[in-house]
Amino acid sequence: MTDAGSKLAAALAERFGEDFAIPQTAGLDALARMADHRSMRAYAPREVPASLIRTLCAVALSAPTKSDLQQADIVIVSDPTVRAKLDEWCGENPWVKAAPAFLVFCANNRRQLRIHERHAIAFANDHLDAFFNAAVDAGIVLSAFVTAAEAAGLGTCPISAIRNRAADVSALLGLPDRVFPVAGLCVGWPAHPGGISPRLPTGLRVHENRYDEGDLDAAIAAYDERRNRTRPFAKQRDPARFGTSPAYGWSQDKARQYAAPERADFGAYIRKIGFRLD
Repeated sequence: MTDAGSKLAAALAERFGEDFAIPQTAGLDALARMADHRSMRAYAPREVPASLIRTLCAVALSAPTKSDLQQADIVIVSDPTVRAKLDEWCGENPWVKAAPAFLVFCANNRRQLRIHERHAIAFANDHLDAFFNAAVDAGIVLSAFVTAAEAAGLGTCPISAIRNRAADVSALLGLPDRVFPVAGLCVGWPAHPGGISPRLPTGLRVHENRYDEGDLDAAIAAYDERRNRTRPFAKQRDPARFGTSPAYGWSQDKARQYAAPERADFGAYIRKIGFRLD
């Protein structure tokens, strides 16, 4: 096996706890880098050149887009006053303030409406699909930016907390109706190598012809155990409500996370800026 193939196999084995037969194919270096992805929350005190950020934005916007609609936008937050306010609103994520650069990825259905006005053609796709297409486009561009940034030696960390105050963020960034924030992204030079986060086994998430989750309970229990061996949780979520558990793992953490409503006002905000979610 080539050196790149060995690196890919090692990264996938660490990620999924499985052995993979690596094919002899082009692009193994790129695949190994992608499999070795690490979210970075600590950054070296070194600026990221504006020209590099702009280039990475252009690379990310080269990603696929639904029906060529091109409904993803990126806001580069360079104004210290604006940045300070976002840092404050994302205070539970201290790496936001520490990141040398911060971007907000937005879904944009406004341009589509303006195009309809320009050509005097009625906009008839005004239901959930319009929101969904724009949001997915933004997610695709965010993922492409992460991959491009890592190829350039940068580290990143997506920030969903940007939606905790979606209306405030929109006002701060001057987002018009039909444009909404999907996620923030910390960007910087990694302060350390970081680590690979274990993922659920591919047998639960890759299906052939028909969906088949197999023995879901056993698979999740095994994943909890495997993850705790290498990446245990530093603290347990909401112990005042749930107490502490000696076998605390990923599944219990996620159950606790979704035991309380989060961003319950997001749907109302989306409707207020013009989307129908029928």
